[in-house]
Amino acid sequence: MRPLLLAFAVIACTPNWASAADVAVSIDQAARITLAHPARDIIVGNPGIADVTLLDARHLIVTGKSYGVTNLLVTDQAGRTILNRQLVVAGPTYGQVSLHRGVDVADYACSPRCERSATPAPGSASPAPQPAP
Repeated sequence: MRPLLLAFAVIACTPNWASAADVAVSIDQAARITLAHPARDIIVGNPGIADVTLLDARHLIVTGKSYGVTNLLVTDQAGRTILNRQLVVAGPTYGQVSLHRGVDVADYACSPRCERSATPAPGSASPAPQPAP
């Protein structure tokens, strides 16, 4: 009985950060979306979270810019909605470490060795890349 309760607790506590209908992308990564019909207009609820580029009439590229959730709305030539999805931008699942020293945060990309990320956090000065301590 105890293993069953433990398994249930793990499943219940696991965050469901993106449903099957959501578009999930990691920060600084891109995802391709294929549309059923040609698109005319693309609207992103919060362009600070994600950027969407139209490759051609039926293909979009979503790039994660900042952590968060927003929405993506695509309409066709007649103004009908052909796509209405949540965009979920989350942190990378592997290969990145953040070092917190008080209010200072240093991001490192690790593969196989950790190197200081050249991309500064929002609102901070651009640091010179340095090896990990």
